Amino acid sequence: MTVVYNIVVAAHLLGMAVLVGGYAATLRAPQITELIVWGARAQLITGIILVGIGEASLDKDYNNTKIAVKFVISFVIVALAEVGRAREKRGDGIVNLVHAVGILAIVNVLVAAIWK
Repeated sequence: MTVVYNIVVAAHLLGMAVLVGGYAATLRAPQITELIVWGARAQLITGIILVGIGEASLDKDYNNTKIAVKFVISFVIVALAEVGRAREKRGDGIVNLVHAVGILAIVNVLVAAIWK
């Protein structure tokens, strides 16, 4: 199960790279791209899987408050990315949604890295 866990960790990190990197790449002309949406989805889904595997079979001791905060932030990121992408497709994208998604993604990374 450790191998599966490590593969999901790699997917989680790739999702973060796509999400934050996609935001950084569109700063000159802010828009929510499909990559940003897929990165947000990957973060949420792989995060849930990581906690599930860790708790169920690897006996990891997670800080449940931290996990809850990260889950709520991830859920908001996915919701804003989905709404923003739908508006982009219709031609009336909102720049503030792009920045909200990007900043919240960076905040989520900081929560993961700093909160012990």
